[in-house]
Amino acid sequence: MAQDIVPIELGLPQGDLVTLWAPRWREDGEEWEAFLGDEDDLFAFPDAAHLAAFVRTVDEHDLADHPAWSVVPGLAVAELVPDDAHTYDLVGVPELAAEEPDTWTIGELAEIVAIVRSLADVCELDEVHEVLDSADGFSLLDQGTIPFTGRDGERLWTELAETIVERWDDVLDALDDVVTVPDVDAATLDQTSDELAAFQAELAEAAASAKSDEEDLDEVDDDDDADEDLDDESDEDDDEDDEEEPTGFWAEVGIDPIKIITDGSEYYTLRCYLDDEPIFLGSGGKIDAFGSARALAKYIAEPDEDHGNDLSDVSTWEDVQTKATDGSLEIDVHTDNTYVLSGLADDLGDGPDSVDPVQLDLAVELLTDAAEWADDDSVDNALKQSESLGWLVSFILQPDPTRLAPSPPFTDEVDAFRKLVTEFEDRLRVH
Repeated sequence: MAQDIVPIELGLPQGDLVTLWAPRWREDGEEWEAFLGDEDDLFAFPDAAHLAAFVRTVDEHDLADHPAWSVVPGLAVAELVPDDAHTYDLVGVPELAAEEPDTWTIGELAEIVAIVRSLADVCELDEVHEVLDSADGFSLLDQGTIPFTGRDGERLWTELAETIVERWDDVLDALDDVVTVPDVDAATLDQTSDELAAFQAELAEAAASAKSDEEDLDEVDDDDDADEDLDDESDEDDDEDDEEEPTGFWAEVGIDPIKIITDGSEYYTLRCYLDDEPIFLGSGGKIDAFGSARALAKYIAEPDEDHGNDLSDVSTWEDVQTKATDGSLEIDVHTDNTYVLSGLADDLGDGPDSVDPVQLDLAVELLTDAAEWADDDSVDNALKQSESLGWLVSFILQPDPTRLAPSPPFTDEVDAFRKLVTEFEDRLRVH
């Protein structure tokens, strides 16, 4: 299936430039990736108006044969404005490398390095590959903070940062050498510039309206605060009556019963988060799952010692076992912890408008949590925005009117999603 063509912004020494990127797609049994350009030149533009003027008037370039290209010349200028997820500040990389290797720093750097690798592949920039291969840390960025923790992690990050300080200019120079800013048709540019100005005016108006609404809410809050101050004494008794109800046993122990609905089956299990890391009832990457809530409660009271249980390391696990043993444990599953995997693949095949974003978001949460708990990066890799499934999922879960809509057919995306679900089901140890 043809991956979408994505507007991106590159922060380069010559300025912030806009171009088009076609992430990997398969055609005639071969895998391709491309940027807007022609042979050795990478075409880039000062803004979306110039980009729109170019794609509406020029037919000869490397993306002309892309299966989805036919829709691009008809796009509005607003649809060619890169979103935040596809804005890459290459010039700012040394500043990133000077920061502590936290989640945000590593995440942003990983995205920049990934697009630089793609540029180096497509434009055949051996000198860029040489820099990116000269420090092990570059290839580990997509694994998050884990490789950069501890003494060895500090060494990796220091080596990476020193390489960037010493050699990142080589990367920027190599990219600058292939970037060309083409001339565009003047009459078309006048039209697209007006479209861009109108779009920017709409954004400014929306921002001003949102700010005004926020100020109005602040005024209401201030008035309410004043009223509350006047009524403090008379409200004391009411406040005691209005105390929040107990949140329930499961919320108190910090462990959630979850329900999983697949094609033809329902399963119950448990999950919690410890330091934001998911932990499931199970061990060795296998989740203990049960066909009923009653069977789950019985298992907790009489666990299978042969397999072990990662939740036993949680400080409140004994409280759960105690209630299960005395028969008072009730398995209550909150709506937010009910995961419906059945039917999602078919909905994805019908396109973004057919998918329930809440259901998809929950499914992604479950698949990601299970894979993370099992130290398996296959889900993260499949859901990267550079992958066709990741791009489709991102489009559904993070709607943005300026993004180019994914184009059918969605056969590859459906197959990739079914594979993730199958791998998740194989992870279940059904009792």
